[in-house]
This record gives sequence, C-alpha cells and structure tokens, in this order.
Amino acid sequence: MNLRLLRLSLLFSAFAASATAVEPVWRNLDYAPSPVDNPLKGLVPYSDAAHREAFPHSMEFSYFPMAAVVKGPEQYDWSAFDTWLNKVAERGHQAVFRFYTEYPGKTNGVPQYLRQRGLDFTRFARESTPPKPPAMSEVPDYKNPEFRQAMVRFVKALGARYDGDARIGFITAGMLGLWGEWHDYPHHELFASKAVQSEIMDAYEAAFHTTPILLRYPAGPQDAVYVDNTQRRFGYHDDSFAWSTIGEKKHYFFNQLRTAGPAALGKWMTQPIGGEIRPEAMGRVFDTPQTNPKVENFRACVDATHATWMMDSGMFRGNNPPDRQQRGLEEVRHMGYEFCIRRVAMEPQPAQLRFRYQIENTGVAPFYHAWPIEFALLDDSGKIVRSLRTKQTLTNLSPQKSEQREIVFSLSGLTPANYRFLMLVPNPLPKGKAVSFANATQSKDLNGWLTLGEFLLPEIK
Repeated sequence: MNLRLLRLSLLFSAFAASATAVEPVWRNLDYAPSPVDNPLKGLVPYSDAAHREAFPHSMEFSYFPMAAVVKGPEQYDWSAFDTWLNKVAERGHQAVFRFYTEYPGKTNGVPQYLRQRGLDFTRFARESTPPKPPAMSEVPDYKNPEFRQAMVRFVKALGARYDGDARIGFITAGMLGLWGEWHDYPHHELFASKAVQSEIMDAYEAAFHTTPILLRYPAGPQDAVYVDNTQRRFGYHDDSFAWSTIGEKKHYFFNQLRTAGPAALGKWMTQPIGGEIRPEAMGRVFDTPQTNPKVENFRACVDATHATWMMDSGMFRGNNPPDRQQRGLEEVRHMGYEFCIRRVAMEPQPAQLRFRYQIENTGVAPFYHAWPIEFALLDDSGKIVRSLRTKQTLTNLSPQKSEQREIVFSLSGLTPANYRFLMLVPNPLPKGKAVSFANATQSKDLNGWLTLGEFLLPEIK
C-alpha cells in the first residue's frame, strides 16, 4: 500500500471509530394496542343517541339547520349551536357537524326571512330508507341570488368564529341537497348548479384554514354533476359506508375516487376521509358470519379508503351482542392513525438530555391536527418537575412509515436524582383525552403520558 492510501485508510478508520463512539444506545419499546377511543378517530354517535356510552368514542355528531343561526341578512344567533358544542366538550369529546337547508320531513332549514322574501321551493314526497315512510321534501331554488349570497356569507361567518376551535374535530360541508348531502335524489334536476357548488366551496376554502372540511362526493374535471374538487383543500365523506363503498358499480365511493383521478384517490394523505355507515349496515357490519349479502367487509372498506371516522347508530343502541361488541372494538381500532414509539435513546449529560426516538404510524391514515408534542421529567414522587412543549407534531407521518426524531431537554438546575422521561400529545380540549401511543408503557406512570425510560442524574463533584 502506498503512503497516500495508507493515510486515507487511517483517516477512514479514525472516522469510523469516532462514529462508533457517538452511536447512541437504542432501547426498544414494547407494542400494545392503542385505545379504541383515541381522539379524532373511530365511530361517531349522534349526540342524542339513547345509549351513547355503549361503545367507546371520542367525537359526537349532529345536524343543524341553517335557520337555527341565520336570523336575517348577516344577522347570526350562535347561542344554540354554542350550547351544543359546550355540552359535547364537557363530555371530553370533539364535535362533528353539518348545516343543512334541506331535510326530508322538515321545513326548518332555510332562514325564515328568505321565505318571507319569496324564495321558491319545489316539494315532493321522497321514499325513505325502510322501514320509514315517505317524507315530504322541499328543495329551495338554488338559482336565487339572495339565497346563494346568504349561504356564502354564513359559511364566511362560521369560519371566522369557529376555524381552529378546539371543540370541533371535523365539519362536513353540507348546505346543499338533502341532509346537506349534495344531492336531491331522485330529482337530480333540482340540485345546485356547478356555479353554486363553486361558491360554497370557495367560501369554505376562504373561511377555514385549520379545521378540516369534508365533501360528500369526489369529482374530477370530467364529472357531469359536480365541480372538480380534486385540487381543493377538502377531504371526503362516504355516507353509505360498507354498503356502496368498494363494489363494482360506478357510483360506489371507491370507484368515484378512482374516476376522479390520482389526486382524489390519494387525498387521504393530506385530508381526512370520514362518513357514515349505511343505516342497513349499522351494527350488523361487525357481525360474523354476515347475514346480509349487501353489507361489505368493514376492514376492506377501511383499508381501501383509509377512513378515519364514521358516524354510526348501530353500536350506540345498547345491548350489543358480545361477539358484535368485541369485533367492533377490533375493527374500529384499525381505523385512522395509530402511533408507536419503536425505540428510544437517551444521552443524559450534566446540563442537558439528548433524546432520540423512532416513531411509526401503524394505522391506515395520518393524524390531521397539528397538536404539539410535549416532554416532561417525572421525579420519584410522581411529580412533573420540568416540561417542554415542542414544535413537533404527529401530522404528515404516513401509515406504515417511521422516522427518527430528536430533542434536547435542559437538565440545568435540577436536583440529582432518578428521573423518568415522559411524552404527551395533549388534547387542546380541556377535558379531552390525550393521544395514546401503541406502547405498553402508555399511562404507566402518569395518566395520558407515555413513559419513555428513566435515568440517573448524578451529583456533580
């Protein structure tokens, strides 16, 4: 070996030895399933469900008529809506809601002042889902300029007041069509034009920058009924989930995603997928063997759509058969995100702790809310003696992906002792549950906090 190669070899060896010397000592953390009622995921009961506590959940849903808030041109009374939000929050849950102007069997959707000013309606008896009888529906004239302006201004006011509100998890856009579901089936000719749809979507995009908004139907540039929404900042909600989600018919939800194009099919990576289990499948979707051939496999639907949450009544009627309850727990846990800390490395020094961790999303969808991660030191008495709120969040961590992160935690001025190092993703709702990790040491030493390890801070002599 010539002298130059020898020097390069020695230099490389020294570098390798140095790298080996600073390589952290990693320790694996054991996996354990996360709770079914982790925040912002899973099944969502209606707030007035008779047995709301029959199945674990972290959110509640309700419809609201536009007229409940809009009392005149740009005149709003939010009191009833705020009362509902506060009741849901008091139970430690986030709210999901939808405002409507049409609802079969009801005439309370459109603000009264618009009726008095001559807004036209088309009325028809709509066949309802059996065993319910037909219900009278009234469709407002979506061509009416004053009505259109009132809807746009309402969405603007809604965003100005509630965007980023900790009490709210998700909003389905609503406003148009039966139940705010963006259709007037079977009278398609009565539904809002693409121009009206664009006005509502524009209003939501301008008014909401934090709280996720979900649309009912994926639509690409060639859609005959709906405006292209693939490039807009909206998720989607499938309100016929596990019934017309993954079958072969072109109007099934997953086929609509594919027809709309790659941007719609991959929308779940940045925007949430939610919806409602079809009434005929509610509760029964978790039965095995399945007795109704029209009910689709729940797990297959979740995997295909990357669904995070679903409205449901079936599991909140009480007296669920044990097998149905157990299967429901298993399948609902599989929805949305799940985060596991795979391994950690702690390097305590007299003045600071360098902490590294590998986090993996073991779920089917991201976490869509930028809740900051916190770390803390717990002393032997079980008291937090120091904490650190970081800029790190759980967002943008894709399913089945992991990444390594690190922080530097100050130890300056602390009394020499044994400390446990903890991690928390707090819920901004005062009574809301923190995000639980899929680790065996979750809440081991302090409720809501994940214990990452412990170390001795020695006395400096």
